[in-house]
Amino acid sequence: MNKLSAVSKAYLILVFTVLYAPIFYLIFYSFNSGGSMNSFESFTLEHYQAVFDDTRLIVILLNTVLVALLSGLIATIIGTLGAIGIVSIKNKKMRSTLLSLNNVLIVSPDVVIGASFLILFTIIGIKLGFASVLVSHVAFSVPIVVLMVLPKLLEMNASLIDAARDLGATKRDVLTRVILPYIAPGIFAGFFMAITYSLDDFAVTFFVTGNGFSTLSVEIYSMARAGISLTINAISGLVFLVTVLIVIGYYFVVNRGKRTEAGR
Repeated sequence: MNKLSAVSKAYLILVFTVLYAPIFYLIFYSFNSGGSMNSFESFTLEHYQAVFDDTRLIVILLNTVLVALLSGLIATIIGTLGAIGIVSIKNKKMRSTLLSLNNVLIVSPDVVIGASFLILFTIIGIKLGFASVLVSHVAFSVPIVVLMVLPKLLEMNASLIDAARDLGATKRDVLTRVILPYIAPGIFAGFFMAITYSLDDFAVTFFVTGNGFSTLSVEIYSMARAGISLTINAISGLVFLVTVLIVIGYYFVVNRGKRTEAGR
């Protein structure tokens, strides 16, 4: 048993090393005063300074954050209501069908989703830009929110709703004072995950961005094609830091929800 545990730990260490070593290698050289990743000369913040001195990059960063926040908020509202609607369906076959359709969007390749949105926007005449990116990010974030909220809804005791109705609560009161407070950890978790997916997305965004609008992921790709620059390392390091902070926030919300439940 101990040998199996040691092998499992070694395997996990190997996996995390393979996944994170390139990222930390990239971030390490973002502090290099030299102009390449061949050798580290001395510590500097000039590449980060170059990022913040570039007005265009700042605008792109603000675009990325704005799209992430708006898409996360809209997707959370739609996904939460969708999850509540799915749970309220009595027909098990219909419920399973809707859940399957929801899961299909998650496992579908991003290239397929991006190309589908590009064709859709072209057919209905929507100009590619902020609106097309926002709609696309909301679309692929909704299924994620649904999956985060559903477990909390399924854990909820139906007697809570029955007791609220017996006390004269309206449907609105049941939703706002019973259901939403109970599933709040799942809602916040879905919101954080939607923001993370939006910040990290490249494939879908690449298809639906137009001239004059871009996000960090697409901009980093364009800069990388033009040639290796340590400014790319600095931007990537900042994006990684923001993503880590969001994930920490997600786990904080989840753990606080568990502590709240344990205290009841």
